Amino acid sequence: MTSVRETDLAEAIVRLRVAGCVFAEDEAAVLGEAAADTETLWDMVRRRADGEPLEQVVGYADFCGVRVRLRPAVFVPRVRSELLVTLATAEATDRTIRTEQSTERRSLDARPDEPDPKANTCVVVDLCCGSGALGMAVRHRVPGIDLHAADSDPAAVACARDNLGGNVYQGDLFGALPEQLRGRIDVLLANVPYVATRHIAFLPAEARVHEPHTALDGGEDGLDVFRAAVSEAVAWLAPGGLLLSEITTDQIAPATEAVRAAGLHPAIHADDDLEATVVTATRAHRQP
Repeated sequence: MTSVRETDLAEAIVRLRVAGCVFAEDEAAVLGEAAADTETLWDMVRRRADGEPLEQVVGYADFCGVRVRLRPAVFVPRVRSELLVTLATAEATDRTIRTEQSTERRSLDARPDEPDPKANTCVVVDLCCGSGALGMAVRHRVPGIDLHAADSDPAAVACARDNLGGNVYQGDLFGALPEQLRGRIDVLLANVPYVATRHIAFLPAEARVHEPHTALDGGEDGLDVFRAAVSEAVAWLAPGGLLLSEITTDQIAPATEAVRAAGLHPAIHADDDLEATVVTATRAHRQP
């Protein structure tokens, strides 16, 4: 229980309004709950008024039913990414059910000295994971998955370890992953940066100043990192495995072209309420 007084909260609202915070009342309430005392509250209000994302200031974000711990300068999970979680959850659930049914049939004939067939769990990878929010949310909805995550940014990796525990690696795309995952990934969340370089300057200051450019900048048309990821994905996905990535509506045509060029099957999913568009890429069960 904090020692922040109502008069302090009222003053916090005024300061946030002056700074241009549209939802000053709501944000002051969040800051008041997170602050241990008045001195901490004023420091948080100052940081927020300077444009730092609220989630970085308080140290967490509530996302898809889980509380994600955040650190300064780590990408803040977006509401629109709920579509990625929904699609990944559906795929992980389906593969888990099918695996369980298959292993149950095999176990009827298994000898006592054979490995437990149930050890073959659904492998999910959160690539360019940031805080690990996407993988964390999928694991919350599908307990028992074999979850791995990776990012090139040391701050993001440290934050993801706060949230996920083990199996978090640092490095560039698939180069960060252990070799034993090659050809075994069932669900690949690749929420790579997809903002075109020329558009970075027009992003809100919260993102442009307080989040790493490596989590935002996708190159000339926003798809440089996506193309790099999808071109390697076929070697890392299990037969029938699924890659999911967030894009803009303007990127649908070139993104699907990149998926086909990599030998994967593309599909587009959209949620108007979330203003979200996701491209998926499926590896065939049998390679030609």
